[in-house]
Amino acid sequence: MAFFAYPGKPSTLIPDGCEVHDLGAAPEALGYLAELVAARTSPVTADPRRPGMPSGALTAEKAAAVLGALLPEAAVVVDEAITSDQWLPEATAGAPVHDWLNITGGSIGMGMPVATGAAVACPGRPVISLEADGSAMYTLQALWTQAREQLDVTTVIFNNGSYAILDGEMQRVGAFSGAEVDRSRSFIDIPGLDFVSLANGMGVPAGRARTAEELASQLRRALAEPGPHLIDAVVPPSPRSRQVHDSPRRENDVQVHFPAGVRPAWCLAVTRLARRPRPDE
Repeated sequence: MAFFAYPGKPSTLIPDGCEVHDLGAAPEALGYLAELVAARTSPVTADPRRPGMPSGALTAEKAAAVLGALLPEAAVVVDEAITSDQWLPEATAGAPVHDWLNITGGSIGMGMPVATGAAVACPGRPVISLEADGSAMYTLQALWTQAREQLDVTTVIFNNGSYAILDGEMQRVGAFSGAEVDRSRSFIDIPGLDFVSLANGMGVPAGRARTAEELASQLRRALAEPGPHLIDAVVPPSPRSRQVHDSPRRENDVQVHFPAGVRPAWCLAVTRLARRPRPDE
């Protein structure tokens, strides 16, 4: 079934005539795909080069570059940046070895509790929690636990002043079509949240970053000091592309199923392989 129900769109993910490949067994599936496209199967080493350090007014793309440039080895990254995370896979591809934990379902608010649990489970490893401002409000009390237990968690709030993911979903279901909608009553815009004060009130040192330079400086400081820290990174909204939702479904589309926890960049690479024509076609 579809992740969400959209008016005028199919509720089933697999239309008639669609060929389904179950890639739950990733090594075997990748080998099969490599045979189909005659790809080389020797291991490929990731380019270790980090992105250049950006400057100027902060955006989600620049924030991703700062993270990629400063991500420490053996870090545990918890990604609930939601609409601000689209540049993270590419920006961190050349970073030192690290673990990446991301959302695996449709609900939001998992980021801070997951980061707290990761810090408890992996003492001595830096945990970086990338958190959307709207999602953060679901489980903000996790900061109190981080302060009480003095957990090494650095939370970066991608603060765009809105529930941007809900904005996109409401657009897709037609909630904003027709008559003018009072957005202030739809709880889509959430301006004025002071995450620095909220964090300080629960015992977590915090600062605000409006430029790439400020984010880099505060991230370096947070990673160098023990205990929890929060950085309120003020960024403009970064709506996701609607290409997947709005593109027409074709009869011969290939449906690829990925196991939970697979990085988005891997999904993109394997999906491109799956959509290439077979040698006999």
